[in-house]
Amino acid sequence: MNAPAWLARLRSGLQHGDRLWQVLIGAMGALVLVILLSIGWLLWRESAPAWAQLGLKFLLPSSDISWDPVNGQFQAWPFIYGTLVTSLVALVVALPLSLGIAIFLAELCPAWLRTPLGTLVELLAAIPSVVFGLWGIFVFLPAVVVPLGEGLGIGLGTVPGFDIFFGGIMSGSGASRLAAGLVLAIMIIPTIAAVSRDVLLAIPAAQREAAFALGATPWETIWQVLIPYGLSGILGAIILGLGRALGETMAVTMVIGNSADASLSLLRPGYTMSSVIANEFAEAVNPLHSQALVMVALVLFVMTLLLNMAARFLVWRVARRNPGGGR
Repeated sequence: MNAPAWLARLRSGLQHGDRLWQVLIGAMGALVLVILLSIGWLLWRESAPAWAQLGLKFLLPSSDISWDPVNGQFQAWPFIYGTLVTSLVALVVALPLSLGIAIFLAELCPAWLRTPLGTLVELLAAIPSVVFGLWGIFVFLPAVVVPLGEGLGIGLGTVPGFDIFFGGIMSGSGASRLAAGLVLAIMIIPTIAAVSRDVLLAIPAAQREAAFALGATPWETIWQVLIPYGLSGILGAIILGLGRALGETMAVTMVIGNSADASLSLLRPGYTMSSVIANEFAEAVNPLHSQALVMVALVLFVMTLLLNMAARFLVWRVARRNPGGGR
C-alpha cells in the first residue's frame, strides 16, 4: 500500500540534512528573539507602576533627588554614570594592552612560546569574577589604586576642568570608580586579546608577503596592512569586551565602594547599575524600591542593546569598506 503523498514528501524532506538543519537554525534564531522580547516585556511590566510615579526624572541628573529608599526618593543617574565611566575606563586601559598582546602572539612571538602563552591568556578569561574581586580588595587596591588615586588627586584634582580626579581616594581601602574600571580592564583584556589574535591569524599570508615584497617593515605591515584588513573582527572583539564590562556585577560590587554618590570624580566610591541591583534587590524596603530596581535593570537592558546595535552598525560599515576583512 502506497503512503499518502504528504507523508512521502515529509520522508523525502527529512532525507536531506540541509533542510532539517535550516529549520533547526531558524527555530533557534526565533527562540533567541522571543527570549529577548520576553525579558524586555517582563522588565517593563514589573516596573510600569514606578515609571508612572517617577517618570523620566528618574533618569536625568538632578541635585534635588537622591537614592533614598526609606523616604521614597529614587534617581538612577549616579548608577548610569558609574556604569558608563567604569566601562569607558576599562576599555581605554584594556584596548592598547589587548592589541599589543594579540599582535605579539600572532606576529612576533616565537613558535615554541605562542601556544603556552596563548593558553595562559585564555585561562585568564576563565577566572571567576569573585576571585578578581577578592584579589582586587586585598592586593590590587592597596598596592596600585590607592597610590595612583592619591597621585591623580594631588596632580590633577585641583586643576580646573579635571573634576573626574577631584577629592582623592575617599577611603583607605581604595574602593572607587577608578578601582572598578581598572579591575574591569584586567577582566576584559583576555577576551579582546584572544579574539583579536584569532582575527590576525586568520588573515591570509599573501597579505603579509605582498607587503614585504613592496619593502614594508614588520611594523608597517602590522599597522598599515594587517590591522586595517582585520578591523571588523577587532571591532567585534571590542564589542565582546565592552559587553562584559557593562554587565559585570560581582567584581565591581566588591571594589567600587557601593555609594550612591552623584559626583563626577573617578576617585570616589560609587555604584553601577548591576551592582546596585545585586546589593539591594533582596533587601528592598517597599514595593516602590523593588520596582525602581527593576527600572534600573530595564535601563541597563536597553542601554546594552543600543550600544551593541551601534557597535554592530560600525562593524558593518567597516566590513563594507573592506570586504573579506577579518574573516
